[in-house]
Amino acid sequence: MKVRVTTTLILLSIASLIIALSLGSVRIPLSEVFSSLSPSMVSECLRGGNVGSNAYIILKIRLPRVLLAYIVGFSLASAGTASQALFKNPLADPYILGISGGASVGAALAMVYAPKYVGLAALVGALLAVYIVYGLAKVDGHVPVDVLLLAGIALGFFSHALTSYILYVNREEIHAGILWLMGTFSLADWGKLAVMIGAVLVGFSLLMFSWRELNLLLLGEESVALGLDVNLYRKLVIAAISLLTGVAVANSGIIGFVGLVSPHVMRLIVGPNHRRLLPAAALFGGVLMVLSDLISRVVIAPAEVPVGIITALFGAPFFTYLLVRRKRGELYA
Repeated sequence: MKVRVTTTLILLSIASLIIALSLGSVRIPLSEVFSSLSPSMVSECLRGGNVGSNAYIILKIRLPRVLLAYIVGFSLASAGTASQALFKNPLADPYILGISGGASVGAALAMVYAPKYVGLAALVGALLAVYIVYGLAKVDGHVPVDVLLLAGIALGFFSHALTSYILYVNREEIHAGILWLMGTFSLADWGKLAVMIGAVLVGFSLLMFSWRELNLLLLGEESVALGLDVNLYRKLVIAAISLLTGVAVANSGIIGFVGLVSPHVMRLIVGPNHRRLLPAAALFGGVLMVLSDLISRVVIAPAEVPVGIITALFGAPFFTYLLVRRKRGELYA
């Protein structure tokens, strides 16, 4: 059953990527998509030869974009799954906890003053956001769920206002800043994709290495009695979440709710064990992001809607649904 779920998610991932390569402001037949991805055509394109307009669109424009969208969704869903275990909070995700906001402030500052270090600045911003939210919410060694959410939402709003101000007063230097603020993959290239893949390999490996500890963290104080070094693994998980979120925000802007929706959908299917939940949620997050980006490209083509708006349209109702379930005591606290 579990193998079947993983296989299905992998097939869904491949199907979503192929569909996203085919559809857009220019519709390209699937036969041409497959022929464009052949080794000979890719080799010809890399040498700068004449590959035809459709193959050029697929290999030079859409392929890096849809792959970046998939990796960002994979990354945010992994971070969201780990956040919910770390904070013992079913409503936690990098966006709601203000981690994405902190990363966006760091990235926006770097865009203006040190463009070469956007990724590093986003990572530092994400780390600071985690510690600020956690510090604000901590009361006598405990972290009440409601206080944690309020602290995250407050920091998120503050970060959004600060990022908007930075981009507004420097709008002549960074024309694409406003679009980036709302989430976009229109600036995707192979360099960004390589950075994103590196960050995911490190961050996701850290989380998979810690899947047993993530299960134990859900037990709270009982995990200490079982011999878990809570502080060590909290720092490890926080580092992984910050890396995954910071680099994703630096490369695609602020995109919320994927990290919230994916873990809950997959938890219903594969259960709460993080050995299965982490990869399942990550794969589903990748599919979700590719399809969201596809909708953003086709709904008012040839123009496009920022992908953050699309994810918010389905994520906000889902968040409300989770709040209602928690109010009824149907979710863990």
